[in-house]
Amino acid sequence: MAMAKRSPHRLKGKIIKLRRGLAIYQTHASPYYYARVLDPRTGRYKVRSTKETSRIEARTAAEELAQTICSKDAPAPQEFSFKTYAHRFVQKGQQLADSGERNRNYIRTAKLFLDNDDWGLVRHFGTRDVRELTTRDWQLFIERLNRKRSDLSSSTRNMLMATFRNVLKVARDDGLIDVVPATPRVRQKDNPRAFFRFAPLVPDSKDEYKKLLDGAQKMVKESVVVRGVEVTDELYDLILFCVHAFVRPTTTELYALKHDDIALETNPKRLLVTIRSGKTGFRIANTMSGAVTAYQRMRKRYPKAGGDDYIFLADYTNRATAARIFQRQFNLLLDRIGLKHDPMTNSDRSVYSLRHTAICMRIILSHGQVNIFNLAKNAGTSINQIERFYARHLPLSREMAKNLQSFGEG
Repeated sequence: MAMAKRSPHRLKGKIIKLRRGLAIYQTHASPYYYARVLDPRTGRYKVRSTKETSRIEARTAAEELAQTICSKDAPAPQEFSFKTYAHRFVQKGQQLADSGERNRNYIRTAKLFLDNDDWGLVRHFGTRDVRELTTRDWQLFIERLNRKRSDLSSSTRNMLMATFRNVLKVARDDGLIDVVPATPRVRQKDNPRAFFRFAPLVPDSKDEYKKLLDGAQKMVKESVVVRGVEVTDELYDLILFCVHAFVRPTTTELYALKHDDIALETNPKRLLVTIRSGKTGFRIANTMSGAVTAYQRMRKRYPKAGGDDYIFLADYTNRATAARIFQRQFNLLLDRIGLKHDPMTNSDRSVYSLRHTAICMRIILSHGQVNIFNLAKNAGTSINQIERFYARHLPLSREMAKNLQSFGEG
């Protein structure tokens, strides 16, 4: 009877225990010693070749291997790595966006903060074990980022922090960690938003909003052409609509609006505007009466438009293109009337400044009577944002000053 062939991987001599969780040994398959190291994260042994034939040299090499494997900076098992959970966070976010529970722009922004080649989170934390990340790890990252990219704004750093926490929340929901490490926010400097000043904030002769509307009409009369596209009354109506409808001039809000998204209401005269996928998700906004007249002119301009047609530049199916057309026309308008730069905020104005003007108008023209909660809800923002970026930078109206000095009715 033939004898069974002996395995070349059988032990050659005894296993030499160096300390708890670390040993070296040889097999008949290789002249080198192997190191057997207990990984404290997984509770499992890892075997690596020491590439040494000498027992003394193998001991030294084994200690170095153990230090690498057991180090908190050692690459984590793939299923526990930050990169894996970053991918899972994005997948979950996309599923929520598909169901309408999350805004798609939020996921696109999060991917930028994860994958940026210079300061992205995956670049720094990608191979780290999510079970071992601590507040100190986050602080070291921020300190390194401050040295490397001091130009990054505090809002960018806070968005990095929020994305970091959201990845770890997925790990928490999977039961890998009990709590998400504390990550202190970077203090932000609240700069006032650039807007167009209007009466009674300024005298009638310095009313920038009126100057803006007059300038738009003048461009139409002069048949001004910008990048091959002639300026039409749509620019004038876009300005009116933005200032009276509180929508963001983005591809997911203003430029996404179709006629089916608009409903005319009375008492008071207004439009109900359905924002299906705005920055803060779904909302229905009530406009001021000025938006009604602008919209009615748009209906007359495109009498054959159906409910599924866009209300602005309906011939352009690519809404990013439509947005760029208006932005170029608007920038030329600002240059022509000398309102591109806002000296009060030391920043340049854009189409977005129309939204800022809308919010400031409601605060000022209501003489402080507008309900800030309703204004925030209608504009798809928060009371905190309105107080930080608008209300605190506006002067008290005469009525508000009288209220401040009142002693009550005797």
